[in-house]
Amino acid sequence: MSLHLFDTATRSMREFVPQTSGTASIYVCGATVQGVPHIGHVRSGLNFDVLRRWLGRDGSTVHLVRNVTDIDDKILSKAAENDATWWEWAYRHERAFDDAYDALGCLPASYSPRATGHVTQMVELMDRLIEKGHAYAADGDVYFSVTSFPGYGALSGQRLDDVAQGESAATGKRDPRDFTLWKGAKPGEPSWPTPWGAGRPGWHLECSAMATAYLGGTFDIHGGGIDLIFPHHENEQAQSRAAGDGFARYWMHNAWVTLSGEKMSKSLGNTVSIPVMLEKVRAPELRYYLVGPHYRSNIEYSPEALDESVSAYRRVESFLRRVVERTGAVESSGELAPQFVASMDDDIGTPGALAAVHKRVREGNTALESGDDAGARAAAGSVRAMTDLLGLDPLSPQWHDASSSGGGAGRRALGALVDRLLEERQQARKERDFARADALRDHLLLAGIAVEDTPDGPMWTLKDD
Repeated sequence: MSLHLFDTATRSMREFVPQTSGTASIYVCGATVQGVPHIGHVRSGLNFDVLRRWLGRDGSTVHLVRNVTDIDDKILSKAAENDATWWEWAYRHERAFDDAYDALGCLPASYSPRATGHVTQMVELMDRLIEKGHAYAADGDVYFSVTSFPGYGALSGQRLDDVAQGESAATGKRDPRDFTLWKGAKPGEPSWPTPWGAGRPGWHLECSAMATAYLGGTFDIHGGGIDLIFPHHENEQAQSRAAGDGFARYWMHNAWVTLSGEKMSKSLGNTVSIPVMLEKVRAPELRYYLVGPHYRSNIEYSPEALDESVSAYRRVESFLRRVVERTGAVESSGELAPQFVASMDDDIGTPGALAAVHKRVREGNTALESGDDAGARAAAGSVRAMTDLLGLDPLSPQWHDASSSGGGAGRRALGALVDRLLEERQQARKERDFARADALRDHLLLAGIAVEDTPDGPMWTLKDD
């Protein structure tokens, strides 16, 4: 089976065929850097990181561009509230997003362009649109004429009569359904010169200019959250195609992280920030929680659901540690289970992919229990290969040093000691010396280490104080 992706534009599964063989191009709408990132913000980056890894598994080159919106009404407002310059506020939170992506194991983007660095490309795009009769200048602003483009609404399914852009009233609009490309300069706000007057870019214009600047007039995949389908992505597609660009050939959208049934957003005040989350769980455990569900399914945040993901990740980690402790280092070049491949080729089906991982973990634990070291090593190599493609390999250099108690070296030393005791306990159980097995478990519990027997083998966690 070849890779099939759900294309928002056609509302159907489509076989992915890149524009250029051996190369895939992806543009992902990145952060508007107005504040500290929360798990709802970074879910998109993680989902498209998994897509990128899967597209590149056969040696293909993947160009992933993830922009930074560093000029915006909200950024200006937040900076003013905190007595900061807009550019200082934006850059501070751009670094916070970069730190979050890095902490959660996202491969670096091929490029992360800032909106403010691409005003020239935006002016060129507006000039093309005005020349073709799809845009007009009025009162220092520039607007896109929605009725001038017959394909408007094709991406989102919006009927033209129902369109509402969600913009503040503007006296220069010929039609209230038109959207802003350029905002005329206002006192105290940053501005850039254009042939139609000084001002700053509208949000939709920014992404069209940056996507085509780095990936060309036509590229493979445009991604982002489902909340961006309208008006942002609809307007991107309209202005780009009206200017003569083919733009995105596939559109992919990830669902929300919700809390009490509502989208996680700063305006609702129900955010769970990345720094706070990483005080609760290790980075790979949080990554597992966010990439485990299918990217088109909502994640309803709860501590209980997070705990389940933590336990699941630790079962994988514990198995691999046991194999390494008994047999030595295991490479990550093992065989991919057919179920894993089929699930990933079916619209990046991470739930099925992780089910395949855990099946191999159970098989590997069975091999360990029976003394089949070769079988355990084969299973471990397979598990490493599959989790590597999800960015979750516990033995990768990044995650091998991750610690639930704050100190990679301490965690590794503790893990080695606990795993040795667990091996002794498993041997005692195998020999039906249950008194010894219980004594070892009680010994660990007194040391603050809880042991749980699971279908995937014994799993240990540090008890909360």
